[in-house]
Amino acid sequence: MNSKARYFLPSLGGTLFLALFLTLSFNSGLPLLADGDTGFHIRVGDFILDTLSVPKHDIFSFLTPPLPWIAHEWLSEVAMALLHRVFGLTGVVLFFIFLISLTYCLLFRVVRTFKGNILADTILLLLVMVSSYLHFLARPHIFSLLLTVVWYSLLDAFRRDGRNGYVYLLPPLMLLWVNLHGGFVVGFLLAGVFLAGMGWEYYFSDGSEKERFGKKTKVLGFVILACILVSLVNPYGYRLLLFPFKLVSKKYIIDHVDEFLSPDFHRILPFKYLFFLMIAVFAVSPKKLELTELVLVLLFSGMALYSYRYIPLYCVIVAPILSRQAFFLLDRAKGDVAHGWKIRSGRIADMDSSIRGHWLPVAAVLLVAFCAATGKLEYRFDGKIKPVAAVKFLKEENIRGNMFNNDEFGDYLIYAASPPYKVFIDGRLDMYDTEKVKEYRKVAEVGSGWEKIIEKYGITWIFFNADSVLSRFLQEKEEWHLIYADPVAHIFVKKIPENRALINKYRDIKPVVEVGNEKGS
Repeated sequence: MNSKARYFLPSLGGTLFLALFLTLSFNSGLPLLADGDTGFHIRVGDFILDTLSVPKHDIFSFLTPPLPWIAHEWLSEVAMALLHRVFGLTGVVLFFIFLISLTYCLLFRVVRTFKGNILADTILLLLVMVSSYLHFLARPHIFSLLLTVVWYSLLDAFRRDGRNGYVYLLPPLMLLWVNLHGGFVVGFLLAGVFLAGMGWEYYFSDGSEKERFGKKTKVLGFVILACILVSLVNPYGYRLLLFPFKLVSKKYIIDHVDEFLSPDFHRILPFKYLFFLMIAVFAVSPKKLELTELVLVLLFSGMALYSYRYIPLYCVIVAPILSRQAFFLLDRAKGDVAHGWKIRSGRIADMDSSIRGHWLPVAAVLLVAFCAATGKLEYRFDGKIKPVAAVKFLKEENIRGNMFNNDEFGDYLIYAASPPYKVFIDGRLDMYDTEKVKEYRKVAEVGSGWEKIIEKYGITWIFFNADSVLSRFLQEKEEWHLIYADPVAHIFVKKIPENRALINKYRDIKPVVEVGNEKGS
């Protein structure tokens, strides 16, 4: 390769970063803003910055007394609020796009530490990124995804190499992680698996290997203890450590929240192809999985099959293991095709190691930042799926009283109309707990006794998605009057004296539902 040309070409890792970063950046902010939680997290951060305190009780719903609340993502929310204050929603989205792209660029470097087949590794990373796409959202869990890659690489390097230095980075990383997102539990899971694996190897080895693994087991044991101690340095103390376990123990919520459900193999789902590829490679690879690798594969495969929100975690854990096994398989392969593949892969690896175009990803980030700063690139919540127009309407009309709302609408309402408007429910289902979630679903599905719940909470208006069972039902109820309708949201007010002016003003509003868009509540 020409010595000058290599400075104008990105490495394969840089190419993966560019492909993901530019694709997400110039895709109108979707899917990163497909979830209303982004806005809710920004407002939590605003509250913390304004009051210099982390909330211990609910601040967004009208329920009294205020519900106890652990804002376990408080540090992420502060970062999001600061970005929002300086750069707006566009800055928040671009920040998470950068984190996502950095995560998979780092994962490619982790995979390449084994120096396996670079062509196979590149194809594998592309499949990993596509499989993880379903949970690319501008939310704090992206911090956990990035930290999982870093944490995993440090543990794996510690286990395989003779150096202990980098493993001492785990406690300060845990101090950061525990305040960023509840996914810190993954760090403890990984550390526990590696500790058990090294203990196993110590027990069943002898000589110098036994001594080596004995020392490593002790070192990692002390590091894990230090991680546990620093994890207590958070606004909630030991209660924050219990939060993830309390959440997954709430079976009703886990069974009725979409992102906790198992992946649907009847849909187009790249994850299933990665999963089947993993099974095939492990089945025919000439090298058996090490115990630590086997436990990691079983643990994170089970998590991904249990809930699709864990698929990105599964991908980053399995990728390095699958890469190593694929190398052993390809290395033993015979025939002209296999030989040609190895030769070509070797040449690409040599070329990749000589490339010096590391400035290109930096240039891409600067280009996107320039487009955002000059207004050529802007991200906002999509009015076709979020109640943007409806919230503008209710702010103009200054509707009062207690509201019953769709939980997704609650997230956007907190962002766009808090604090004057208080919600009945939002995305913090762990805070509202099982009984209140059941009450919400009973009303949303017009279950037996739904009117008693309306009376219990003094509901005087309802803000719900247009294509829902509840909206269609209320259109036929004499006690309720439709004052606003668009393809996304309907607003109903109860026929009481306080709402008479609104009812007279919007006497002839007709329901609006886009054809072919009926999904129910």
